[in-house]
Amino acid sequence: MRHGVAAMLGIAVLFLSGCGKAALPYAREMGDMALLRTMGVDEGETEGTVRVTVSTGRRAAGLQGESQPPLVLSALGDSLSAACLSMQGLSDNYVFYGYVDQLLVGEGAALEGVEPVLDYFSRDGELGLGAQMWLIRGSTAQAALEAGGETGVDARLFTLQTDSEMGAAGITRTAGEVFSSLLEQGCAYLPALAVTDPGEAGGGTVLLEAGYGVLREGKLVGYLEGEGAKGLELLTGQTAADIIEVALPSGTAVARVTGAAVECEPVYQGEELVKLRLYGRITAELAEFHDPMDQEELEQLRKALEERESFRLQRVLDQLRSWGSDCTALGSQVGRADPGRWEGIQGEWERLFPSVPLEISVQASLRRTYGDLA
Repeated sequence: MRHGVAAMLGIAVLFLSGCGKAALPYAREMGDMALLRTMGVDEGETEGTVRVTVSTGRRAAGLQGESQPPLVLSALGDSLSAACLSMQGLSDNYVFYGYVDQLLVGEGAALEGVEPVLDYFSRDGELGLGAQMWLIRGSTAQAALEAGGETGVDARLFTLQTDSEMGAAGITRTAGEVFSSLLEQGCAYLPALAVTDPGEAGGGTVLLEAGYGVLREGKLVGYLEGEGAKGLELLTGQTAADIIEVALPSGTAVARVTGAAVECEPVYQGEELVKLRLYGRITAELAEFHDPMDQEELEQLRKALEERESFRLQRVLDQLRSWGSDCTALGSQVGRADPGRWEGIQGEWERLFPSVPLEISVQASLRRTYGDLA
């Protein structure tokens, strides 16, 4: 857990950086500018260098405003500033960064550490921490941007962001949210994307959801995928669209998860933290079933949902504890539950988080659209 000063710095960064996009340079005409929408950052080909790749998204040109393919530029430099400045010599247009709202970080750069990238975004006058941040799993940001071809990747990233807000895709995070988490907790999670071959994708989607990357001290330590990724969504109360299918005597029943919340309660003996109790509350709605379903079948479906969600919570916590990464801020819940005792153990939280015993319980409720069932 970071000191209070670091937390205050994190909050200040969020409010003072990226609150609005920089104004267009006064003397420039719109037609003379390349308005960038996406930036990718990778480790350079040689030690101590960094590669920056940028994309404009699809552009309008000519009197009729016909659509043109995105402009993709890539430059190598000894620093982010040097690489970004080099872009000006690669285009006939003035390269403008004030509209960048998507930040991609390649896996190699994440292994080296993302804090320099986030710090750069917080300080640069044209950029800001409001950009959505993505980790490119098993590949580079450059490869992700170039895979978009004539259509680009901007529309795909926007779709993922919108679907997330509607609960139809995984969690998205801004650069500011990731930076704040690193400053306050020393760790963070961010959504990962995998680059697919355009041919395999039928010429369409080239970026697919690939779980979540977990950072500790700014560096990538591992990925949450499958049940671990679902557990993270459950632990944060941000469940993406999800169903459960259970074979019952009357036929297969399908329930759709509609909400989730998890609370963490510390258990003390004197001043010693001896256990963490996690209580999960799941709500689900029957989507497909053979009517009528008797109470025994409803109970069987409910129990199956509770067991699955308990397993997911155990799975994600096992992984996070093995990495020593409390990226969902369970420590904050422990502190709020008993501020007095927390003051005595706060400095030991990094040691306690991986080792303190866990007790997990999940309670699920099922309902039709018109009333509770179980």
